[in-house]
Amino acid sequence: MSASTPHPVLLLGGSGVVGTRAARTLRRIQPELPLVIAGRDAAKAAAVAAEVGGPTTATTVDLSRPDLGLDPGAAFGAVVTLVKDPWLNSLKYAQARGIAYVSFASFAFEIGPELAYHVHSPKRAPILMLGHLFGGVATLAALHFAREFRSIEAIALAGVVDPADQGGPVSQADFERLVNDCPSALIRRDGVWRWVGGQEAARPVVDVTGVTRQGQVLPLLDVVSLAAATDARSLRVDLAARDEGRGQTPVTELIIEISGEGHDGKPAHARHEIVDGDVYANLSAHGAALATERLLGLAGEPPPAPGYYHPEQLLDPARVVQRVQDLGASIRST
Repeated sequence: MSASTPHPVLLLGGSGVVGTRAARTLRRIQPELPLVIAGRDAAKAAAVAAEVGGPTTATTVDLSRPDLGLDPGAAFGAVVTLVKDPWLNSLKYAQARGIAYVSFASFAFEIGPELAYHVHSPKRAPILMLGHLFGGVATLAALHFAREFRSIEAIALAGVVDPADQGGPVSQADFERLVNDCPSALIRRDGVWRWVGGQEAARPVVDVTGVTRQGQVLPLLDVVSLAAATDARSLRVDLAARDEGRGQTPVTELIIEISGEGHDGKPAHARHEIVDGDVYANLSAHGAALATERLLGLAGEPPPAPGYYHPEQLLDPARVVQRVQDLGASIRST
């Protein structure tokens, strides 16, 4: 491989619903970037690689093995883990080689082991935690719109999806793990961190058509990212499903509501709606692809130094909002 050609990005779970879309987005924004679609099913991975085109290959992986079952001579520029790795061998693999790592599938209650590996080897590799709503797109968009405020009191994020939008097997396993392992979710209310469940976990969400849907709080990392970035006293992120679909084409909505003090010193409230004409995995894939591009130093800035990152530390919110629009999403502000 020549010095001018980057090592390929290893997409673990690259043949899944999110992974396939992440590969498509990476190919669209970085046409010459080599990709390796990695999964348990060789035929499925090969089919995705053929569809994505360009310098894309396929391989099988075994996450239970320290070497992931890969060729010992293989070299990668980044490891993007789009599935839950209960062994964290993918993280240790990246650390051992000093290459960037993206953790996409960890909820707020699961990040302790990943943080511990960084603490013990802080100079090995850049580690990006991306267990946020829509792959960090929600947090970054909220921070972009938060610039309209002098101070922030509350931020509420919500995803609204079609009733049949259950994702692929990996997404379904994630939600089963969530229900079984942690029936409560982290929020911030009036400055106090709380794990809530039951009635407190429900919230009415008004979708872009004006219909009120039942939202359910999720234990995602947006709340901690936004708390650190804005010092908002109240934060939560919910997911709601429509009672019916919106036609033949699936539609995903991201609702961002912000309250606080405007730059004029008066109380202010804003609502922003991002709408994408695909399943919810598509916005998530955009977030994963833009984060990977940034980690590789292909977004106009050098690659980040080894460290432990959330998306708002690496990506410019305004640029992400613009690029999400370039990739097909629409935005309406009220």
